[in-house]
Amino acid sequence: MEHVVLVDSQDNPIGTMEKLEAHQKGVLHRAFSILLFNSKGELLLQKRAKTKYHSGGLWSNTCCSHPLPGESMADATRRKLKQEMGIDLQPEFAYKFIYKANLDGNLIEHEYDHVFVAKFDGEPIINKEEVEQWKYMKFDFLQAEIIENPDAYTCWFKLMINHKQFAEAIR
Repeated sequence: MEHVVLVDSQDNPIGTMEKLEAHQKGVLHRAFSILLFNSKGELLLQKRAKTKYHSGGLWSNTCCSHPLPGESMADATRRKLKQEMGIDLQPEFAYKFIYKANLDGNLIEHEYDHVFVAKFDGEPIINKEEVEQWKYMKFDFLQAEIIENPDAYTCWFKLMINHKQFAEAIR
């Protein structure tokens, strides 16, 4: 069973909990999200596998997950990006924010999300257990698409790209 790092509102670790239990109880825990952009300024999106225990079949940022207890954020982002997307690079920290959202299956996402960015001009080699599809998308088109089809995107992704620090992070 995978555990997540529980944190307080200042991002200080206060314990661990099994991942599903943390999402059932809505306990604040540490997470990360990765945004990869190509040299054309397009964002690499993934469509989550339908078999994921929440938000399956929805479009989202390039990669997201949780660091394991005792694992650095740098190691966690690199590990998960390679595991999900077959991309081996080290993204850079951009900003962090807290959010809480109700998900399908009576789950609650309550995360202290650390957002990372990087440049990538290749094609991912997706892990079909994690990712159903991928595509690059221009940001202005993506914004219009989210307005038109908001239910096709994960809640955290919509919050992330509308966060006040997002524009700074992608420069």
